[in-house]
Amino acid sequence: MSTPAISTATTTDATGTKKILLASPRGYCAGVDRAVETVERALEKYGAPVYVRKEIVHNKYVVDTLAKAGAIFVDDTDEVPPNAHLVFSAHGVSPAVHAAAAERNHDTIDATCPLVTKVHNEVKRFAKSGYHIILIGHEGHEEVEGTAGEAPDVVHLVDGLEGINTLPEFLHEEKLIWLSQTTLSVDETMEIVDKLHEVYDNLENPPSDDICYATQNRQVAVKKVAEQAELIIVVGSQNSSNSKRLVEVALDAGAAHSYLVDYAHQIDPAWLEGVNTVGITSGASVPEILVQHVVEHLAQFGFGDAEEVTTAQEKIVFSLPRVLRPSDRTQKR
Repeated sequence: MSTPAISTATTTDATGTKKILLASPRGYCAGVDRAVETVERALEKYGAPVYVRKEIVHNKYVVDTLAKAGAIFVDDTDEVPPNAHLVFSAHGVSPAVHAAAAERNHDTIDATCPLVTKVHNEVKRFAKSGYHIILIGHEGHEEVEGTAGEAPDVVHLVDGLEGINTLPEFLHEEKLIWLSQTTLSVDETMEIVDKLHEVYDNLENPPSDDICYATQNRQVAVKKVAEQAELIIVVGSQNSSNSKRLVEVALDAGAAHSYLVDYAHQIDPAWLEGVNTVGITSGASVPEILVQHVVEHLAQFGFGDAEEVTTAQEKIVFSLPRVLRPSDRTQKR
């Protein structure tokens, strides 16, 4: 998608047609693409069923499509028969989950996003060096559970600004560092970090930001679109953290309204009343076909061809788990 970023604030095109602005980048990131392809390749190699712990990514359409192909999604390893093929989702799992799978002799395939693995490795490294770790993230999210599980005795979760009040009183001489879930709002996270520095003057920053490139890029793009559109439609599932953050970012950036939908038919016609420019984006776990369905659906309400608003180019590709890589080491994506 190489269309230059749009600078005009006009709400209709030359013919007076209502406009659609498509945020770019949007949709699948490299980690999601790798995870989905991991399940597809496992089904090709081993045949159905292939078990997947939790949703491979947080998107209803993707999960339903893979289930029809023979993937069986389970909440935990004890639901998987011994010796079965088991895929760990893109969100990562704790060492305890790895151990439970080994006890049942599961043939595991780890589809954890490499950027999530990076945070896991940071937790292990800082815990080994004697740090207490403040983990900024959403309580109950699979990524947070897996990350915290690397060193549960020294990881302390902060879920929003109010979560700071639940932290212990660390001694000044204790080593203290913050890390974060990869799919958070950049602005909200830095607000929490600033407050943490006010409370703990011995708090250290990590060597690099943990929020993934794709999350940041999609937030920057939706901000640009929100400057020009009265309404932002975010395509994504309700349990997708990065998709929900896009709704919040759009509203903060000036959009009058923003809504999260899985499918085009969920768009309420009342949302479109008096609207001349609709912006569309999608979370990092959303296939492009769902965005195109929204574009087609909006055509029924007088919205013309979609125009790209591009703020970044993404060329990152992650290799498949070694056991699923083609023997000639070429990959189809």
